[in-house]
Amino acid sequence: MSAKVRLYVEHPLGAGQSLPLDRDQAHYLFGVMRLSVGDHVTVFNGRDGEWQVEVQEANKRGGTLACLNQSKPLQMPPDLWLMFAPIKKARTDFIVEKAAEMGAAKILPVQTQFTNSDRIRQDRLQAHAVEAAEQCGGTYVPEVAELQKLARLLDHWPKERQLMFCDEAEVGNALELAADSNPDAPWAILIGPEGGFSEDERKRLHALEQSHVVSLGPRVLRADTAAVAAMTLWQKTLGDW
Repeated sequence: MSAKVRLYVEHPLGAGQSLPLDRDQAHYLFGVMRLSVGDHVTVFNGRDGEWQVEVQEANKRGGTLACLNQSKPLQMPPDLWLMFAPIKKARTDFIVEKAAEMGAAKILPVQTQFTNSDRIRQDRLQAHAVEAAEQCGGTYVPEVAELQKLARLLDHWPKERQLMFCDEAEVGNALELAADSNPDAPWAILIGPEGGFSEDERKRLHALEQSHVVSLGPRVLRADTAAVAAMTLWQKTLGDW
């Protein structure tokens, strides 16, 4: 039977490896998807690629899968961070999901001077990144970091990491990300909050040696739309598309 279900697991994957299932995984596979012993599942753990496995034991409280063969090698994304200021819950979830789908290596929620939210549920956002990878065939799951202050992050900014600063004040200037903008360096994209960046933040970001100021076109975009637009521009110009 061909595998129609895809599942993220924490355990190592390899030929003959046995994978115990927790209660939630067992409920999903055997209660929701109605799988049983002998059925096949596709699994990945973000480290060992994608594997075809077979259900060996199945019950409401747990179960066991057995690795059969690797169906896809680990496919790493470019070394790209997506930094964004959290917004309303559903739209923050959307940003995390799309970042995972579009090839972010790490997702960093940041608190700016105009950020409306001062806390996030990091575990919930990480679960959304896992679900996105499950659904879109990814073999890697980006880490979702805890919320941190943008100013503190810039204080310790890695010297080699380039920064694509999406400045809403540059709307209409038709700035573009040049293909020769340090293509082999690690990168980060910064999306601002709903209220935009403060003047102090904009001055600091413009002055940062690694900063590349970019316009996302002639219209002001919502933060979640801007995240998708920025990742599209970066991936098309410097990424693996």
